[in-house]
Amino acid sequence: MTQTSADEGIADGRRTPLHELHVQAEAQFTEFAGWQMALRYPEGTLREHLHTRAHAGLFDISHMGQIALRGARRAAALEALTPADVIDLPAGRQRYALLTNRGGGIIDDIVVANMGAELLLVVNAARTATVLPYLVEEIGSACEIRHLDDLALLAVQGPEAAAAVETLAAGLGDLPFQSVCTPEIDGAPCRVSRSGYTGEDGYEIAVPAPDACDLARRLLAQEGVRWIGLGARDSLRLEAGLCLYGHDIDDTTTPLAAGLGWTWPTVRRPGGARAGGFPGAGELADELAAGSATRRVGLLPEGRAPLRENTGLLDEDGNIVGRITSGLFSPTLGRPIAMGYLRADHAAAATTLRAMLRGRALTVARAALPFVPHRYQRKSNEP
Repeated sequence: MTQTSADEGIADGRRTPLHELHVQAEAQFTEFAGWQMALRYPEGTLREHLHTRAHAGLFDISHMGQIALRGARRAAALEALTPADVIDLPAGRQRYALLTNRGGGIIDDIVVANMGAELLLVVNAARTATVLPYLVEEIGSACEIRHLDDLALLAVQGPEAAAAVETLAAGLGDLPFQSVCTPEIDGAPCRVSRSGYTGEDGYEIAVPAPDACDLARRLLAQEGVRWIGLGARDSLRLEAGLCLYGHDIDDTTTPLAAGLGWTWPTVRRPGGARAGGFPGAGELADELAAGSATRRVGLLPEGRAPLRENTGLLDEDGNIVGRITSGLFSPTLGRPIAMGYLRADHAAAATTLRAMLRGRALTVARAALPFVPHRYQRKSNEP
């Protein structure tokens, strides 16, 4: 990623509606998925990361794609593109889902919210240009599809997030995990979900672009809320064991190999009431019966230096049996962590692994995911 200071700017790339606030906060920018994104602020990524774990971090995620589906057949149409249960998703709730291709690979990982009159999708920034025309081509005849590019998107994450958003509109602090509501905040119609990408309790707030800066300023005026950049967002999500599209999952990775089989519920599996009917259903059914050839795993390299993406994982005889897909130094644990894929016959916790770092063989231990326990505010009856 190309990096530059705030005053230098970046010649190419779209700017989010909050760009000037990042400049005022002396952000260092980076290009990401065609956008100019705040990578870090003067305090640095490590302190931003630890602040989010202890207090509340404010993230500008306006680069994410937001898409609305309308029409009587919208749920059935979308369910024809994903293993997820869309038809039974209650109004006011959202669900993590995967769009699959004919080989069972992942086109994108998305969030689907049932807003009653429409379904709202949040898709990855790097995949919006692929997913939007794909939806139009595949289900455009069954429902209206609209790109909501006039909205900004903010995330408030951390143990003090609920207190922060409660000041915006009464009752938001009590919103259940993975629920969605549409409060008016300072006269602006917003969409608020209790969700996030850090493993912490948190919220994501969609707001009309012209109102985004005022909303961000109101949040930042509260004690304990600080801007957090893209660098800490990456370290937080890796500690939480969450996948990044294009790294830990892509169009060659199946949900089962990625450890995301839970996104394919019983009702959509072989023998279920609405089994199959989505791209790659047959291939995934075969994989379910035979077992995945590879598995996503957590990894703990020895020493202090992180192992980066595409580092090979070796068995005791020096054979390559896997590779790392994400790796960095964990601020919370004070040590390097990584995720990657191993051949199924080497995925057991007792397997001895090695990796090469600058010509030196390092021992790599298996680790349970997530590395840092999730702190979502689930109630006992929530999925």
